[in-house]
Amino acid sequence: GVTHACVLRRRAELGFPADLYLEGSDQHRGWFQSSLLTSVAMNEGAPPYRGVLTHGFTVDAAGRKMSKSLGNVVSPQEVMQHLGADVLRLWVAATDYRSEMTVSDEILKRMSDAYRRLRNTARFLLGNLNGFDPARDRVEPEAMLALDRWVLEQARTLHREVRRAYEAFEFHVIYQRVHNFCVVTLGGFYLDIIKDRLYTTRRDSLARRSAQSAMYHLAEALVRWLAPVLSFTADEIWRHLPGERGPSVLLETWYEPPAVAFPEGMGPAWWERVIQVREAVGKRLEALRVAGAIGSSLDAEVDLYCDARWCEDLSRLGDELRFVLITSYARVHPLEERPPEALAAEVPEGEVRMYATPSAHPKCVRCWHHREDVGRHAEHPELCGRCVENVTGAGETRRYA
Repeated sequence: GVTHACVLRRRAELGFPADLYLEGSDQHRGWFQSSLLTSVAMNEGAPPYRGVLTHGFTVDAAGRKMSKSLGNVVSPQEVMQHLGADVLRLWVAATDYRSEMTVSDEILKRMSDAYRRLRNTARFLLGNLNGFDPARDRVEPEAMLALDRWVLEQARTLHREVRRAYEAFEFHVIYQRVHNFCVVTLGGFYLDIIKDRLYTTRRDSLARRSAQSAMYHLAEALVRWLAPVLSFTADEIWRHLPGERGPSVLLETWYEPPAVAFPEGMGPAWWERVIQVREAVGKRLEALRVAGAIGSSLDAEVDLYCDARWCEDLSRLGDELRFVLITSYARVHPLEERPPEALAAEVPEGEVRMYATPSAHPKCVRCWHHREDVGRHAEHPELCGRCVENVTGAGETRRYA
């Protein structure tokens, strides 16, 4: 209990008091207590630490203490050999250490799956930033498409939550928030929508550069969120990010995504309403897919019959609503025009009815959208008009998605 005198006071690179004392919960009456008593006596009433963090003990999935006789010991060395050190580190961070920490082969397998989702998100960002030079190609936030501004605002909000959680040593909160952001916000929505822009618009178009600029900011923030936990993975990501940078992310400070201003009527609350409709349409399209009526969502056309407020909200996107819903056509109509076969969409307020059918139009071999203008261009008989413009013309114009 006198390390404050024998260690902190005697090493020039250390200082008194310590920033943190870290031990198991059994040390409340042990090291923490004896250190406090001796320091108060020896240092004019001053405690030896600025903060104390205590954690529970590691137990198996049934809550039993690790024991060789029970055969339930999980060796960290074996975990690192088979799954990697970062998966073990992620398990530690994902577990609320304030209570007992359960571990088993099955728990570590699930953690490996979660790690793979985080890594795959980074891989997608890096893969689509290939050839992007932030000094030359980056689009300023005020010129970005509305969807790209939205995702940057989501990242800014998450950035503040992550910093607060690190300062409070709430590592499980960081894991939950970042994992949910990668799986739901990015993988389940944003990245799914911008694939069309990334793969079909002109290489140097505003539509594509806007998406790449947003992904660049996301990657710069994500690598730093992960670095204290997934240090090896973060350094690997760091080496492949575009632009000039230092030797290691571990030597960097935080990166806060830039602030954005939203187009009139297209703020975060409006996007939440769009997401609600997208989820409802997605359920209907999945039912059609299971029934064998369509293969993918792009094989379908959707007509939405809405009350006045929903009509106004969804009509803001114009023809770009189809890119958000990932369908070949998406049309908005007044509610009173709904046909009897239109199904009710599950939305928290108001009324939206939807009618989804397989598209009868030919499929563009380039973007996979079914469009009525496929085949109208003699030199490109298998392309839709949009793809012809992107291949031979100045390129399509996107404003929102």
